[in-house]
Amino acid sequence: MKQKIETLLQEIEMSIIESPEQAEQYRLKYLSKKGELNNLFADFKNIDSSEKKEIGVLINNLKERAQHKFNEAQLLQSNTTYTQAQNDLTKPGFPFSIGTLHPLTITRQSILAIFERIGFTVAEGPEIEDDWHNFSALNFPEDHPARDMQDTFFIDKDFALRTHTSSVQVRLMENQKPPFRSLMPGRVYRNEAISARAHCFFHQIEGLYIDKNVSFADMKQTLLYFAQEMFGAKTKIRLRPSYFPFTEPSAEMDVSCFICNSKGCTVCKHSGWVEIMGCGMVDPAVLINCGIDHEKYSGFAFGMGIERIAMLKYKVNDLRLFSENDIRFLNQFQSASE
Repeated sequence: MKQKIETLLQEIEMSIIESPEQAEQYRLKYLSKKGELNNLFADFKNIDSSEKKEIGVLINNLKERAQHKFNEAQLLQSNTTYTQAQNDLTKPGFPFSIGTLHPLTITRQSILAIFERIGFTVAEGPEIEDDWHNFSALNFPEDHPARDMQDTFFIDKDFALRTHTSSVQVRLMENQKPPFRSLMPGRVYRNEAISARAHCFFHQIEGLYIDKNVSFADMKQTLLYFAQEMFGAKTKIRLRPSYFPFTEPSAEMDVSCFICNSKGCTVCKHSGWVEIMGCGMVDPAVLINCGIDHEKYSGFAFGMGIERIAMLKYKVNDLRLFSENDIRFLNQFQSASE
């Protein structure tokens, strides 16, 4: 039995497998049910019990070597076939899918491009803010009721996830000298229940213009220009009195509904107008907090949600779609990102 095992081992080592046909012949001769290895296992029962342990080890080693050589041959043939296929220049290319920009990225870039054409630059800041930059410097005194307007994610008593990108305005005014004409895009966080119209995080773009003799009329004309560039040349705007702690006077800005041409639809709630942003003249107290001479300089600020603009522009009815990464939804914006 030992001699037979040694002979088979030498045969296996010397076997040449260079084609699928040779591999199949090898398998039939050594590894099939009627092959040499199965015959050895059949004869094993006739071995004297004193030799079974030694012979069993030899047979198992032989089987492992035979199977390993067969597996190596199959892997080599598979790689060779793959390489040949790769080098076949007549084959058509792989159908790689083309990615698209996210609709919020498309909207963000569109908004920034409009304002950049009239001299606005981009400023950014941290998403984790201290109380001074997120609240106090913006005319939110401690225990002021205005702080209840925003449900905040507090990290500790001194730091929180920013609730607006107005904190970047504060940093800009503290570290540079007027005039300013800047945009502050970024992600903000508020502790709100997630629904079709609200989320615990969203994206804002705020704007700040500080210079000598800046008036409310300058703000109105700037925002009219934006609305007509974004939604169409026939777009109209209206400003309604509102309240924000860091601007005075403050206003909400509506645009004429471009979906129904102001005739009334579900989007504009049959009013003919759609709210898109808040705005106002920078409160002198904010300028003083940031070390700017409020008697020499004045300015305006505005802020809008990127999701809000994207929902209107692309007629999306559920805010959650922007953060769920559903490829069926994202693929619809391929032409818009080109």
